[in-house]
Amino acid sequence: MNAYIICLYAILERESLRFVGQRGRFVAALVRPLVWLLVFAAGFRAALGLSITPPYETYITYEVYIVPGLCGMIQLFNGMQSSLSLVYDREMGSMRLLLTSPMPRWWLLFCKLLAGVTISIFQVYAFLAIAAAFGIVLPWAGYLLALPALVISGLTLGALGLALSSIIRQLENFAGVMNFVIFPMFFLSSALYPLWRMAESSVLLRDICAVNPFTHAVELIRFALYAEVNGPALGWTLLALTVFMALALWGYDPARGLIRRKG
Repeated sequence: MNAYIICLYAILERESLRFVGQRGRFVAALVRPLVWLLVFAAGFRAALGLSITPPYETYITYEVYIVPGLCGMIQLFNGMQSSLSLVYDREMGSMRLLLTSPMPRWWLLFCKLLAGVTISIFQVYAFLAIAAAFGIVLPWAGYLLALPALVISGLTLGALGLALSSIIRQLENFAGVMNFVIFPMFFLSSALYPLWRMAESSVLLRDICAVNPFTHAVELIRFALYAEVNGPALGWTLLALTVFMALALWGYDPARGLIRRKG
């Protein structure tokens, strides 16, 4: 057990030091959602009416609606960024050293995943603090109860990044694949628009958004921020986490994935 804890601590420390040394990464993680919150939301406020739907008990402004989606955006981009570092480590050779350690492969990947989630949660709460400074204040209980939801959603989105990193050999290719994953997942979700709004323009588009794992991760965060539990969103997010983690473990299996291809 001590070996497992030491391994977890070492990976957490390594990822934390890497994050502290990349200050631009922290700024970029906050700039993207703040642009949506302070610039785009101001333009969309008059054009997009929002009905009273759970977990909201009254009419809300568009800025309030998109806050949970922007929290999900931070975790989505951070999950991909964390997995990008895996591809970089693989090219530099440090990944092979990590995977040849005596610790189980699943534990090494989980530690890497947990380190990325820890950093993303820190970024989310920094964003929520800035949003509160601009007048978007959520229920106090929601800030605390959102933590489990952020852990689950962060693990899910991070596991997706791990699965992608296991099948991509070069750093340049991973950057391209991210664009084909991040933006469709973000825009084809309930992060920016409620699903009933999507249905008004296209039922097919609404159905695509409804099966998007990112939609359920965002709804899980949305309800948690208002001290409520969205059971279906929780179930679908956990299912997506299981599938993505299984794919990541399969991809990094030396009999099928990384080591066999490289060897």
